[in-house]
Amino acid sequence: MADQNDSTATTARLFSDFTLDAPIRIGDKIVQEAGTKIQVRRPSAGELRGIDISAVISRCDYAQIEKLAPRLTNPVLHKEYVAAMDPADFVQLGGEIVDFLLPKAVKQAASQSA
Repeated sequence: MADQNDSTATTARLFSDFTLDAPIRIGDKIVQEAGTKIQVRRPSAGELRGIDISAVISRCDYAQIEKLAPRLTNPVLHKEYVAAMDPADFVQLGGEIVDFLLPKAVKQAASQSA
């Protein structure tokens, strides 16, 4: 997870990115090539409207991530793109989103117990 726009340790990250391991195909057409960098933006509270945050955090729930992805990604990962993603890429996407949703205290506690 790349830290961007993070000038100090106390500043919340606004963006993160990951690279697709596999292309995203819709039918016979490749809509995103393998190696494409996908930027994920930190959501605002309003962008979480209609999202079951606990399902995203605890289960990395597909339906909830599918709803959130178009709101937070660049290039935009539309619903049908998410459905066509390689499972490893979907897990990367979910991990980036979950990382934005977890409070700092939870992340610190998890890193100390590991």
